[in-house]
Amino acid sequence: MAIPPVMASDKITANLREKWSQPEFARISATCERVSRSQTRGELGAALAREIGHYSMYDLQVICGRLQHEINRLPSPYRESIRPFFLEQLFGMHHRLLLMDREGSFLSMSSPVADRDLFLSFCRMVPEGCFCWEDGPEYVAHLYSPFHRLFYYLVSAFAMFVLELPGHPVGTPFPGGFLVEQRDARYACPIRDKEQDVFYSICNYCPAVQDEKN
Repeated sequence: MAIPPVMASDKITANLREKWSQPEFARISATCERVSRSQTRGELGAALAREIGHYSMYDLQVICGRLQHEINRLPSPYRESIRPFFLEQLFGMHHRLLLMDREGSFLSMSSPVADRDLFLSFCRMVPEGCFCWEDGPEYVAHLYSPFHRLFYYLVSAFAMFVLELPGHPVGTPFPGGFLVEQRDARYACPIRDKEQDVFYSICNYCPAVQDEKN
């Protein structure tokens, strides 16, 4: 049974219709529906690995180019400090996902996906979220598609729902000198509860707690 989509703003929906075809939206929705059937962390890891396998080397180059573009827009020295964490968030997790799949690590992960309602809410959000970004005039926008944005959500799902790690890696710096930190068995993030008005933000689904110092 298909999972019902979350409702985005009329502006987002209009932009979706203008820039991308309905088949593209349907393709992403079908991916999310397949992933949402996973009951255990191992099943979810294997499902995500299958979907990630559809990305070609060219796709990965496009995604990396987009990421580097976004990082380069940040002021120095923040961009230098954040760059390795953004690369780890996308491509470190991508490598770890495929490695665990090849090694058969998911076969022994029989515990259920924690907070299944939150996981299903994430799956409902992703199709609309894949169509939400802003391109400046300096970016070659036609190279980057909703399918490429889906990659970001798939590796984030792996981190948050399979590995039960924060969406942003431990140590990720934020403006003001704040970091994502591990404190005993918990993760604390300075922006965990600051993105509630942004429906497509992964922060709303992250296992980290809001850092009480912020």
